[in-house]
Amino acid sequence: MGLPLKVYFSLFEVAARWECNLSDLAGWASVGRFDIITGISPVTCGFRTVSGFVAVSVPDVLPLFKQADGSSNTCRLKQVRILGESDWQIITKPDDGVTVTLGDLMILAEDARHFEEECDLLRRPAAHIGSTTRYDWDGMYIALILRVHGQGVPPTQAEWVGEVQDWFISRSETGEVPDERTIRRRITPVWKALRDPC
Repeated sequence: MGLPLKVYFSLFEVAARWECNLSDLAGWASVGRFDIITGISPVTCGFRTVSGFVAVSVPDVLPLFKQADGSSNTCRLKQVRILGESDWQIITKPDDGVTVTLGDLMILAEDARHFEEECDLLRRPAAHIGSTTRYDWDGMYIALILRVHGQGVPPTQAEWVGEVQDWFISRSETGEVPDERTIRRRITPVWKALRDPC
């Protein structure tokens, strides 16, 4: 029996999966195509305690998606919406809200799959990946996270592409690995967000 389906995807994973920009995700979320969510520790919203996965207000986190305005790479959530509810809850304690980064934001896998079905993304040709080859992209993203956590961001994107190619080579039983163009397309949103997060 295999592992169950993923529960959520990071925005980086979704941008790579759909081959779009992070700002595209913010735009689609802002018009209600899906929720951008995050997980929070208990906060007070008036007379109510809220915790766990909550939807975030796109205008609250929009500065995280801007690439060249010099804004911070963190934002303060002042309001959240409990999943399954329609009303926004104003965070009253802590007084300054909850700090989030781009890496804290996610999309529920169920919402992502529904969006893919609506937009017919599942029928896109996969010639650049190879119709019979499946690569461990999830494992690659984990390796990227561990690399950044332990060693920081590589000095050049070309170097990072090379590291990712080496990672796939070391794990390939057949010697077949994604081409450089495919790897670059997958890691470019991550690279841009980490090198110029605002």
